[in-house]
Amino acid sequence: MTSIRQLSEQDRKTRAVANEGLPTLGFEEGTPYDDYVGTAALHGLQHTLTDAPEELAFLVTTQVMELYFGLLRTEWRLAQRQLDDDDIAAATLTIKRTVRHFEALNAAWAALSWLTPAQFNSFRDALGEGSGFQSALYRHVEFLLGSKSEALIRPHRRNPEAYEELVEALNRPSLYDSVLAMLARSGYAIPRAVLERDLAAEYKPSPEVEAVWAKVYGGPLAPLAETLIDLAEQFSDWRYRHLMAVRRSMGAKPGSGGSSGLSWLERSMQREIFPELWSARTLM
Repeated sequence: MTSIRQLSEQDRKTRAVANEGLPTLGFEEGTPYDDYVGTAALHGLQHTLTDAPEELAFLVTTQVMELYFGLLRTEWRLAQRQLDDDDIAAATLTIKRTVRHFEALNAAWAALSWLTPAQFNSFRDALGEGSGFQSALYRHVEFLLGSKSEALIRPHRRNPEAYEELVEALNRPSLYDSVLAMLARSGYAIPRAVLERDLAAEYKPSPEVEAVWAKVYGGPLAPLAETLIDLAEQFSDWRYRHLMAVRRSMGAKPGSGGSSGLSWLERSMQREIFPELWSARTLM
């Protein structure tokens, strides 16, 4: 990969004058754009398994979603470090940025909204047991949001790197755990049982935490609370759009990965993240 020569603001002004306002057209090797984005590598990743014209859109959309999962993971880890440092303003901005990422991620479902059962069936058999359920990065995203289950990391035992990362994520604080710990340090009455709970276990809503959030909304941390609600809403939208895409393209048929398909996704939608942020609204 050709190294990209960095330019200063003055360099760009000088270049614009020399080019008489036109873009630079000559490069000794590949264009800096291709070098930075890695376009050759990106466009070399689409290997369809059938001649069905619909498969490429399915594959590209799935790959785009995987890139967004990785982006969200990186951003939420940053937000956790900021929360651990009690830099609440920075953490709020980071989480707010991921709400926009999620909007783009959710919009990606539109690229498959036209997929009919006949079109999906034209390449579905070639996917074998491949299923989005098996995405290690999506599972990591769920764990970071506090939706945890030890059983769901088992498909990755043959992939040591992914498995180790998921085991670590399972046993580390979620983004919500980091928020609650910050609230405790800020003087809010988060119960010790919540702070010292088994982090690998599914989070159970607490009436005491619910009461804390009702108080938070009357203070300076209200913007953080609303940003978390925005994120939770986008995640719920993701699950709903996934459900509807499956319902439209395959109905209630069994899933490729061995699940019951539609009913499995319907049960998954019932697992709420940041639960007390929702229930506290009844107390306000």
